[in-house]
Amino acid sequence: MSDFNVVIVGSGFGGAVAACRLAEAGQRVLVLERGRQWKPEQYPSVSGQNWIFDVHEPEKQHGWLDLRWFDDMAVAQGAGVGGGSLIYANVSVPPPRSTFEVRWPEAITYDELEPYVDRVGQMLAVGPIPEGQRTNRWHFVRRGAEALGQLDRFDSLPLAVSFDPDYRPSELEDPTDDAHARSFKNQFDREQHTCIHLGDCDIGCRVQAKNSLDLNYLARATDKGAEIRPLHLVRNIEREGNCWRVRFSRIDQAMRSDSVLAERVVLAAGSLGSTEILLRSKLPGVSPALGRGWSANGDFLTPAFSKEPADPTRGPTITARIDHTDGDVYGEALFIQDGGLPHLLDDFVGASLRKLPRVWQRRLRPLAEWSEETRAASKIMPWFAQGIDASDGRLRMRRRFWLFGERRLDLDWNIKRSRSTIDAIVRLHKKLAEATGGTPMISPTWTLFRDLITPHPLGGCNMANGPRDGVVDHAGRVFGQDGLYVVDGAVIPRAVGRNPSRTIAAIAERAVEHWLRGSESIT
Repeated sequence: MSDFNVVIVGSGFGGAVAACRLAEAGQRVLVLERGRQWKPEQYPSVSGQNWIFDVHEPEKQHGWLDLRWFDDMAVAQGAGVGGGSLIYANVSVPPPRSTFEVRWPEAITYDELEPYVDRVGQMLAVGPIPEGQRTNRWHFVRRGAEALGQLDRFDSLPLAVSFDPDYRPSELEDPTDDAHARSFKNQFDREQHTCIHLGDCDIGCRVQAKNSLDLNYLARATDKGAEIRPLHLVRNIEREGNCWRVRFSRIDQAMRSDSVLAERVVLAAGSLGSTEILLRSKLPGVSPALGRGWSANGDFLTPAFSKEPADPTRGPTITARIDHTDGDVYGEALFIQDGGLPHLLDDFVGASLRKLPRVWQRRLRPLAEWSEETRAASKIMPWFAQGIDASDGRLRMRRRFWLFGERRLDLDWNIKRSRSTIDAIVRLHKKLAEATGGTPMISPTWTLFRDLITPHPLGGCNMANGPRDGVVDHAGRVFGQDGLYVVDGAVIPRAVGRNPSRTIAAIAERAVEHWLRGSESIT
């Protein structure tokens, strides 16, 4: 007899949705999450500790951010109950209609997915930044769009942030004082506070103005009986009779191995995590397309040094966009945004100096005073973007030293077919920076080495019409594996060219509905 009806691996935008809807349907649901159950006082933004999650030595480091380095590509992922919603920049933007015209299963269309996209927006209580709270970066983006004759493509972004419409930061002496954060109970009876422009969206909002998944979908799931076990790192799965055996390690000093038996398994550990679990499991009959079609979603960041303050460490991390996803202007589908930097940057110099011997503190005190007086970081305007890259990367398991060492996840990524997308972003970022009085600084990691970093990894278990082209069908069901599902960024078969969280969650909403009402019902 199984321990649970369903075991869900991961608690991000796919896993949280699945946990919520399956628990509502009366299923015995267990969520296994490799990261912690974070509390505001434990956030890195508050404690200054526990920054890194090391997937190879999680017993030593099981912090906030999992940063993986591959050849020519780095991938940033969240680690904790709530998955990527802990570290993302709150942007919950619907996908464009053009997204579903190439590589997607025929069953999924924009019109068919739209109700699920709307449902996600309601669950996350999304909305634009209020007019009286628009940041300097918001105005930079608008000015840039106007200067290039593209004001019709400019707009505020929908954000999963709770705002107080009466909050006016420009009228307050100390706008980031916690006293300005209004307390309220959200629609799931969880206490939150309204945004006070802390600038720490990516490293932990201490007032919990960020509508992360632990405060909505996962809150609803636990209220309906779902069990969430943090610090459980799933290694592999295997068939056992009519059920699935899920094997994992409990993350502690002993790293004890254990397992649980379930009638159904939902992999929602992200593009890297879900793909790696399937690769490790070596299940007979899984599509040879496993690991293929990986995408960095065309992410690129260009800082610019501006004459006027952009104040990147204040306000929500991203607020506005210039939409070129139709490709009509630059021949590439581009989605331009502002970017923010953690507020900790403001205090970095002073904090670093305090850790030095006193003799060095005296010698470098002028540097600290200069930094405080000039607020050097305030003159940085980060221009961010996504685009439609070639989506042709491949994930696979490899030994570190040819025939020796443990097999680890590796990424084959070649910029050749995606270079035109990144080059177009760079050109447009330069134009926008110069149009707003700034000097763009293209990262030498790109100009010299063609290396990139993405917080939006997609693919590896791609959706397709059949197993020749993908790993799962339009509802996330793994071809040839009864009772095994994938619902996260791993199933997205092509770059979305926008922040993908809303698309991933909508795909999960749709998938679970198909499971519950279809021929493979899990009720």
